[in-house]
Amino acid sequence: MSSAARNLRAEKVRRIFERFDSDGDGGLNREEMAALVVAVNPRVKFSDEQISAILDEVFRTYSDFIDQPAGLTLHGLLRTYDDGAGDVDRDFDALSLSLPHSPSPSSPSATSVAAAVLLAADDPSTSSIVDPSFPPKRASAAPWASSSPNHGIAFDSTWPLLDDLEILVKRLRSKQIQKSSSDNNNGNSNFDSFSEAGWSREIDHADRRFHWDESSADYTVFVKELTALRGRADAAGRDEAFDAHMAIGRSLYEHHLFREALNSFRRACELVPTDVRPHFRAGTALYALGRHGEAKEEFLLALEAAEASGNQWAQLLPQIHVNLGISLEGEGMVLNACEHYREAAILCPTHFRALKLLGSALFGVGEYRAAEKALEEAVFLRPDYADAHCDLGSALHAMGEDERAIQEFQKAIDLKPGHVDALYNLGGLLMDAGRFARASEMYTRVLAVRPNSWRAQLNKAVALLGASENEEAKKALKEAFKMTKRLEVYDAIAHLKMLHKKRKHSKGSGSGVDSDGEFLVVDASKFKRIGRKTTLRQDLANALEIRAFQRLTRLDHCDIEQLKKEMSETNVPLSYSGSGAPVKSIRKAGLEMILQKLLQFLKAETFQGSVKAVNEKILSVMDASGSGRVDLGIFFAVIAPLCSGPTDRRKRVVFDALLWRQTNEGRGTLVRRNDAISYIKLLRAVYIPSHGVSDMMELHGESDPSMISFSEFLEIFNDQDWGFGILSTLVKLEIGDRIRHGKHTCSICQYPIIGSRFREARQHFSLCNRCYSEGKVPSAFKQEEYRFKEYGSETEAIKDKCTCFTLNSKSTESDP
Repeated sequence: MSSAARNLRAEKVRRIFERFDSDGDGGLNREEMAALVVAVNPRVKFSDEQISAILDEVFRTYSDFIDQPAGLTLHGLLRTYDDGAGDVDRDFDALSLSLPHSPSPSSPSATSVAAAVLLAADDPSTSSIVDPSFPPKRASAAPWASSSPNHGIAFDSTWPLLDDLEILVKRLRSKQIQKSSSDNNNGNSNFDSFSEAGWSREIDHADRRFHWDESSADYTVFVKELTALRGRADAAGRDEAFDAHMAIGRSLYEHHLFREALNSFRRACELVPTDVRPHFRAGTALYALGRHGEAKEEFLLALEAAEASGNQWAQLLPQIHVNLGISLEGEGMVLNACEHYREAAILCPTHFRALKLLGSALFGVGEYRAAEKALEEAVFLRPDYADAHCDLGSALHAMGEDERAIQEFQKAIDLKPGHVDALYNLGGLLMDAGRFARASEMYTRVLAVRPNSWRAQLNKAVALLGASENEEAKKALKEAFKMTKRLEVYDAIAHLKMLHKKRKHSKGSGSGVDSDGEFLVVDASKFKRIGRKTTLRQDLANALEIRAFQRLTRLDHCDIEQLKKEMSETNVPLSYSGSGAPVKSIRKAGLEMILQKLLQFLKAETFQGSVKAVNEKILSVMDASGSGRVDLGIFFAVIAPLCSGPTDRRKRVVFDALLWRQTNEGRGTLVRRNDAISYIKLLRAVYIPSHGVSDMMELHGESDPSMISFSEFLEIFNDQDWGFGILSTLVKLEIGDRIRHGKHTCSICQYPIIGSRFREARQHFSLCNRCYSEGKVPSAFKQEEYRFKEYGSETEAIKDKCTCFTLNSKSTESDP
């Protein structure tokens, strides 16, 4: 929409507003709003109950735009129209208003400002324009049928069915409430805090949702009666039956009877398979039931039908893309969700919710700068959007702009004091900044809203520890453990107790061990190895980083044979890059689908974390230009070393991936040396970015056009200095995850040693993998150099001790 058109639209809304702001206080109260609703719907006769329901919906939905006691502000009325509540031009003409130099109004058509409810809950087909042929609604109609004059109900025969359905639902609710009250008296609550799914409106306030007991006899009777009601609907002609099933489904959806609503929408799909509406509605019901994959399929059908119908459903297309994106996020497919949020924003540039969801999804995959841009656009379009401010704060914090982040979190909290995410994330920021007391306050406020949040309780404990309030921290840890019984909370409590005991023991014994946990960070040149089997400190540091990424992405649970199978079954057409060389490239969204197959054992939330890590560490390097496409063969080769399976097999699949991406099929056993060198350079840039690779091309002859075999490739790959010889250290860490060293603990972090143990030869203190790689030594043992020997297991340590004892004994016996 051009700025001129936007200004014209705003002027029309202003004139409508001024027409009904009879007291001139800058707001439309309930009486003034009622007059507006009636005036723009001259052909509809509203009952008092209907008017009241309409006003309740408007004032609830746009509570952020209510100035007490004046009422709905001009900005709020403009927002209702922006959200698709009505047609400004039609309302303007219906009121016989005019602008300077504007033509006389055309024949009036009626619209309603009360249809500002979410498209996931209202009929997507309507623009809230009243057709004189549509019958007026009844006072006994379902809640959704009282909030707007037009919901697509085209036949008189539908209304009696809705009236009867309301009676059935009220009867069922009455019986189940009686049972619920009895359960409540026994200490069992049948109610819980409920917040609607995001969709386009993303209502933040919690509603009280009734939980239907579908296993009860009352519910069985209700289903039988509902089946009879559907039979009455089917007895009519196809169009009437379709109208009835859609209305029944929507009413059931509003009552949170999602399973039965889905049955009605699916029956409507059977009657008119090419209609967008039943697929769209079925998708919303499936999402509410947690069946995200099926919801996605229904939204895809709705999208296909909408695109095939020309401009008939153009106004619904952005909403289909938004809901499809949310369904994809429910499956963990965030990159694919971004595609649809972006499309919705293109189709409707003022769709601030699509922009907010796009920004949140981009943040979820680690693209913080792009997320910042989308979220800033969302808050520009709607400054009072608390969720957008919160996510913008998270993106800014991730980029290190903490002062701006604090401002955004605070804006979200000011707009909504109980905004849990803003409070929680602000607490994390403050803790990162070392402001532990203030962070503890934030987590306390989170717990006031969500008393059962074990994560908030655990973080509060950590913040209290940072603030040296050890007793309070201990209490918070115990509370967190009561809530969840998770192992990490138990470990934190055990570690706290161990530190406390060590401090007491140290004070009493005068031990030389640094009981306060103080340490020195020693230069790498002062760390000497005893034997070549002891890992170099820097190599271990790099391998630990790779291992952390491997575990975060769960690639260590992806079998290398599965990767090989996926590679052979994936057919990617050749495309031409900027250099002119044909490659098998793929969009990031397509790559995410392949990753989902490889990591199909992961839950959606865990898979999202895996995609984020892959995008930040691998795809950001492979797609440095930001084209959105990556070389699939190279990607397979980059992740192959981190998959599970024998080391030699991993290397072979790397080579096969390089063969697979080549266009010259005539040389199926050789790869170009240039490709191998470029791959190694990229591999090191991804996994060992701290090591310089600028000289590698020159040293290995980048311009060499020759072909190399697998054995020659292995020589390049295994090179410790210029290749990926660190893989052997990584494999050692993989095996070490299952190795313990008895009662030995690290002299720095005090945790039991897992994996390799590094023992200093002179002072006899031991370090874990992490502390050794970071160059930490106890401050009590300061010396010019430190000599370490690595023990892969306690058996090795015992053998070494026995060998030393034997040698010492022989030396003593040989003395005269």
